[in-house]
Order: sequence, then C-alpha cells, then structure tokens
Amino acid sequence: MALRCYPLAPGGLLLLEAILLGLTSPASIYHETEAAAKVILLLIFMVAGIYFLKDLLLFVFARILLGIRSKIALSLTLCCTAAVLSAFLDALTVTAFLITVMFSVFAVYHRIASGKGFYDEHDSSQDATVLELNRNDLQQLRAFLRSLVMHAAVGTTLGGVLTLVGEPQNLLIGSVAGWGFIDYFLRMAPVSLPVFVIGLATCWAVERWRFFGYGVGLPARARAALMEYDAAEQAKRTAQDRAVLVVQSLVVVFLVTALILQWAEVGLIGLGVIVLATAFSGIVREEQMGPAFTGALPFTALLVVFFGIVAIIHDQELFGGVIQWAMHQPPRIQPLVFFLADGVLSAISDNVFVATIYISEVKAALDASLISREHFDLLAVAISTGTNIPSVATPNGQAAFLFLLTSALAPLIRLSYGRMVWMALPYTLSMTAVGLLAVWISLN
Repeated sequence: MALRCYPLAPGGLLLLEAILLGLTSPASIYHETEAAAKVILLLIFMVAGIYFLKDLLLFVFARILLGIRSKIALSLTLCCTAAVLSAFLDALTVTAFLITVMFSVFAVYHRIASGKGFYDEHDSSQDATVLELNRNDLQQLRAFLRSLVMHAAVGTTLGGVLTLVGEPQNLLIGSVAGWGFIDYFLRMAPVSLPVFVIGLATCWAVERWRFFGYGVGLPARARAALMEYDAAEQAKRTAQDRAVLVVQSLVVVFLVTALILQWAEVGLIGLGVIVLATAFSGIVREEQMGPAFTGALPFTALLVVFFGIVAIIHDQELFGGVIQWAMHQPPRIQPLVFFLADGVLSAISDNVFVATIYISEVKAALDASLISREHFDLLAVAISTGTNIPSVATPNGQAAFLFLLTSALAPLIRLSYGRMVWMALPYTLSMTAVGLLAVWISLN
C-alpha cells in the first residue's frame, strides 16, 4: 500500500466512517491522542533533530558500509548497533537514523546510475533516467539496502526489550510494577537475553544461506561509485564543514546523555537537539529548517488516525474476550498464555495499547488479592516480552516498522508491507519460540 498510496487517506476515511457508525467518538480519539502526546512530540521534534545531524551520521555510516566488506559482518554490526542504541534511545529515533543514511546512499548511487554528477539535481524516485548498464546493479542495491534496514529494524526490537526506556510500553509496565531501571533489566534478562542471542543467530543464518530475500551484497560498481563520492566529500570538506561535524558530535553526546539520564521527555530533548544543532552550525533561515519536518509529519498524522482505530478497539471492547480467557487459565500456564495472547494482539494492533489493557487487568487482580505479588511479577514479564517480541511479525505492532514502511525510503528500495512481513518471518518464528521457551523455563 505504501508503494501505491500513502495510507493516511484510506485510513482516515475508514475512521470517519467508524465515527458516523457510532463505533467510536471524537472524544475517545482525542483521549487516545492525548495519552500518546509523548510519541507525537518525539515524531515532530526528534526526527527533525536527526535531520540536522545527518552530516555526522553519513560520515560515520559511510565508514561502516564501505569499510566492512563481508555482508554477514556488516549485517551483524548494524543489527547490534541498532540494538544497543535502542536500549537507551527510542526505537523511532534509531529508525530515523537508518532512514536518513539509507536514503542518502540510495540517492547518491541513483544519481550516478543516471549518468549525472554527485551534486546535480535529480529525482531518485524515477528509474526512467537510469542507464541500461546500471539497472541490474540498482536492483541489487535495493535488495542490499532492504536487507540491511530490516536487520537494523529487528535490532531495535532486540535492544528495545532489554531496558526500561527501550520501548514506551516498558516504561508503562515498569511504572505500574514499581520497577526501576536495574530492576526491569534483571527481571527481563532471563527472557530478553536469550532472545537477543537468537536474534543475532537468525541474522547470521539468513545471510549465510540467503533465505527470505537476504544475502545480497553491495554491487561492485555501486561500491566504487560510493567510495568515489566519499572521497569527493572528504576532498571538498572545508574547515567550516569539519567544525560542523564537531558541533554535531557534541550534540550527539548531549542527546545520548539526556536520554539516558532522562532529563526531559524524548520529544523535548529532540527540540533541544534542533536548537543546538542549528544555532552552532549557521542554520538561521526558515527555508533551511523546513525540510527537516517533512519526513515525520505525514507519519504523525497517520499515527493520530491509528489512535482513532485504537479508540474503536477500546470502545467496542474487542480485546475483552481474549483478556478474560487468559485470566481464567490455570495460574501455572498463565504467563505462557499472556505471552502468546499479547504477541498475537500486538502483531495486529498497537503494542502500547495491548500492554496498557493487560497490565491494568493484572494490577487490578493483584489489588483485589486474587494473585500473589510473585505471580504478578511473572505476568508483568510475560506481558512486556509478549508485546515486544512477537510484534515484529507485522508493521502494525511496531511503531518503528510502521515508520519505516511509510517513510520516503520504502518505495525507493521496494519495501512493501508484504515483503516486510516475509523478511521478518524468520525473526518472528525464532524469537517467539525462544521467548516462549524462556518464559516457561522461568516458571520452573
């Protein structure tokens, strides 16, 4: 759908129809949107902030992409890097990094493949100008970038489940359970660490045996062109350009420190990044700042429509039957049931919403003395890991996946909804199986 029509219009029309049919109300939609104000601020300001760090990001990732020739080693490096970053940054922030870098790499080669110079005006979405000699290389480059961006996107899930700040639902569950940063990590470790290991093993396996669209390397001509571009960039870099890289490096230090120490909400930290990166880099005109906001605002609008769909689910109590069924299972297998039920629902709905519903029900059971504190902790672990791990199955469950799917990069590298589900399938199966086994082992 992202290749044919941005889903805002059809999704918005469906939501308007739902309101007219009385399935939800504007007040409910506003309530869901208000509850997600942190995510909206993040999208508006943090993604724009990353735009003003793109010179540094391109410099660093060019070293990685061109310096590591082994596709397996490169895939593992990006997956691990995304996981580590997502353990302390929001997954959407990390995904914004990836989109910026991959888009720039594709745009550079598409320009060269069309017979143009590095800095000529060019539309990378049109293949009509690509020379016949370069068409096969361009298709191979698309497959190469698709595999890398999917490995990294899964990496955001592997890292996101590890820590309290990795995903929004982690913070929600941790606050209800009264867990701090270290408490959350230690309680999740018996499940999250084995899943992390199997995720990396899956990354290695699909690249090694070229399964599910993976294993495609960087074309030789594309590598040569990108290295030539990188050399040209270094040659024309002035003292002012180097100073901008230093400024952006310091802003990244500020960003990571502020996020780890939680100085403010993520979106407000992003606003601080915009102020610092522009003020000390000579970006002073409005037209220089405008393009930074074009990447995330369509997705922000789409996300509000999605909150409207969540309001329908809430108002119609569509998950009520599943929750009641899970709560009436024998206590010994309840964590397994919660893990699977959370996973299935998170794959087709918003994982933050699913986590909210489940942890609220479990907390109510604890307050009513229907379950023990120890059993509550087990269920909380199952809910957190269940909403994080199996939700990689589709873009519906992971905001980072949906952001990637609806980004400007997706149509360029031919990353459709169906292809994303197919490429995520080996990760879904292996990570869900190991997560389920780890939850079962933790019961005994």
